[in-house]
Amino acid sequence: MFLSIDTVGPNDVADLMPMLRAYCDFYRVAPSDERLRALVSALIDNPADGLQLIARSDGTPVGFATIYWTWQTLDAARVGVLNDLYVTREARGAGVGRALIERCRAHCRDRGAEKLVWETAPDNVTAQRLYDGIGAVKSSWLAYELDT
Repeated sequence: MFLSIDTVGPNDVADLMPMLRAYCDFYRVAPSDERLRALVSALIDNPADGLQLIARSDGTPVGFATIYWTWQTLDAARVGVLNDLYVTREARGAGVGRALIERCRAHCRDRGAEKLVWETAPDNVTAQRLYDGIGAVKSSWLAYELDT
């Protein structure tokens, strides 16, 4: 398997969209394709806000990751927020998720971000096995959200 990981550009959107939809389906949310395309376009147009990576195995799309750039006051440092990580069912267990995380870490280092941080659902044990296996440390923080 030849794995390539690239920053998403305009020519990657058609390959990315089915994986975005599958990711949203997994988390039981349903933003419109129009809103998903707007998100992808915003990141392509404004890489200072964040970026998306697409992984391909022998040319076939097999995963993606989304990183947003911000600051974390408690560390007084820049951080990358890994907002999304998805690997297609067929490619799971082949190292794609690990490779995407490593590429995200490299982008963090390149931007001067001291940490890569992320969340996952409490019942997403498959993802947790990956994160535990790469030496990531579970946070003691709880995530909250509030509609505006």
